[in-house]
Amino acid sequence: MKDILIKKALLAIIITAFGTTNAAAISVKHHFDAVIGIFNAGEADFTYDVDNEKYAVNSKLYTKGVFDSLYPFEAKYSTSGRIEKEQMKTEHYSYESQSRFNTRTKKVLYSAEGLPLKSISSKNGKKREKQIKIKDDVDNTTDLQSVMAALARQYLQVGSCKAVRKVFDGKRRYNVLFEDLGQDWLDKDERSPYFGKALKCSMSIDRLKEEGDDMLWKMTSDSPVYFWIMQDEKSSVPFIARVKVGETPLGEMTVYTNKIEVNK
Repeated sequence: MKDILIKKALLAIIITAFGTTNAAAISVKHHFDAVIGIFNAGEADFTYDVDNEKYAVNSKLYTKGVFDSLYPFEAKYSTSGRIEKEQMKTEHYSYESQSRFNTRTKKVLYSAEGLPLKSISSKNGKKREKQIKIKDDVDNTTDLQSVMAALARQYLQVGSCKAVRKVFDGKRRYNVLFEDLGQDWLDKDERSPYFGKALKCSMSIDRLKEEGDDMLWKMTSDSPVYFWIMQDEKSSVPFIARVKVGETPLGEMTVYTNKIEVNK
């Protein structure tokens, strides 16, 4: 049970990180430290690659320190797709994780319209294939990592994070709500070299009366996730400098960006 709670907390890192895009191809890699209470609970890498026609998002997260000793967990997520008329069309999604007792994998096959058709998953080597039933109101929906790619494009174009994005996870339909909270001052902290003037944003999930938990186990439908966007001095690339998750199963979590790598 505890390692499941760790996974829920660490997954909040990925959904609030993104790179940016312009006319040329660009790649942005974030390095994160996640702190819960006084403990360094985990680390994550998030890489975003994009040009005018396609994009790819790759994430890796893993527990550290006391959390790794008690509840070891590592996971990798990969999403890629194409860009058509400013719409992100998912073409590939895969996931693999390793905890103390379980190894899990999942791949999702998509239609030409970017809708999920079939999932192929496994647990400890036992394979399962499942056809995905398409629901109403799934036009122009995408997966969660692609939502962040779309937000990055919007931020570069208009300098705001305010948006409503439609997501269909293969089971349920959600709206991801982003609010622009204006300019804020990010205090200096020894865990990160990034501080100063930043744009503060929030993210929450509208479950649209769907039954069960949201995509992050009610973490963002019960209370928003807050994040701060800054721009790299050398490249002017916007990046996530810090994330605050007020309510996780293990308490408040702060995610610090300790390094970014930009390649054009």
